[in-house]
Amino acid sequence: MRDSAWLRLAVLAGVVAWVCFRGTASAESGQNLIAPGSKVVKLAGGFRFTEGPACDAEGNVYFSDIPTNRTYVWSVDGKLSVFRENTGGGNGLYFDAQGNLLVCEGKARRVTSVAPDGTVTVLADRYQGKRFNSPNDLWVDPRGGIYFTDPRYGRQDGLELDGFYVYYITPDRREVRRVIDDLVKPNGIVGTADGRLLYVADAGDSKIYRYRIQPDGSLTDKTLFAPQGSDGMTLDERGNLYLTKGTVAVYSPAGEKILDIKVPEAPANVCFGGKDRKTLFITARKGLYALRMTVRGQ
Repeated sequence: MRDSAWLRLAVLAGVVAWVCFRGTASAESGQNLIAPGSKVVKLAGGFRFTEGPACDAEGNVYFSDIPTNRTYVWSVDGKLSVFRENTGGGNGLYFDAQGNLLVCEGKARRVTSVAPDGTVTVLADRYQGKRFNSPNDLWVDPRGGIYFTDPRYGRQDGLELDGFYVYYITPDRREVRRVIDDLVKPNGIVGTADGRLLYVADAGDSKIYRYRIQPDGSLTDKTLFAPQGSDGMTLDERGNLYLTKGTVAVYSPAGEKILDIKVPEAPANVCFGGKDRKTLFITARKGLYALRMTVRGQ
């Protein structure tokens, strides 16, 4: 009996030690994403509401200042300049494989493509003849198809559609399909580099969902991934998902929260950039911030 009791105690101690180690290892793995000695630094300020950071092939980071209708670029050599004026309330940004900057123009209620020379092409402004609400964020899949969210914040006048949905512009740009119709208010959106998984933030219900992407762009296997909402989102090379809601919260591919990155202003969106893609750029209200990481963006 005595030996049996000692054995049970030893097993119990081992289980407790394993659980504690697992929790510690998880926390350490999150902290190890940040480069040693690195802290969040402010790169530029004086904006009104920064959003939609996107990295080009060279590592330059473009971002929106929504109220002023401008797109700025922070170059790899640390210089700030204006890329575009009169953006139609440009919000979410993303580069396609040809180097065009795709834009969710919330005020103009359309999705556009801006060529390197500044030429603007409208990719979509209606679904079944009705104008979009206010395109917010977007992601381009490996085939060139475009997923985008279409909520509306602020004034609700002039809405022609019957709700807030997620759409898909086919790679040939000939068709716009509605692919998600059961969220309260979809906002941030991002997919994995292999084109298999799509993450969508339901900001209206404080949840993140994950979907499996089918060859035709449709979505299946809706799964609750994280019990919090988000504005913009990004992924690193390990498949960790970065969310913006009060802090920059990082979740592992298994859906475990592993890190909280505090920013002086409330973050709205994030992306990886710089020459080595190991700098996390954060748009946060009136400022642009950065943090050196040990991982690259996907």
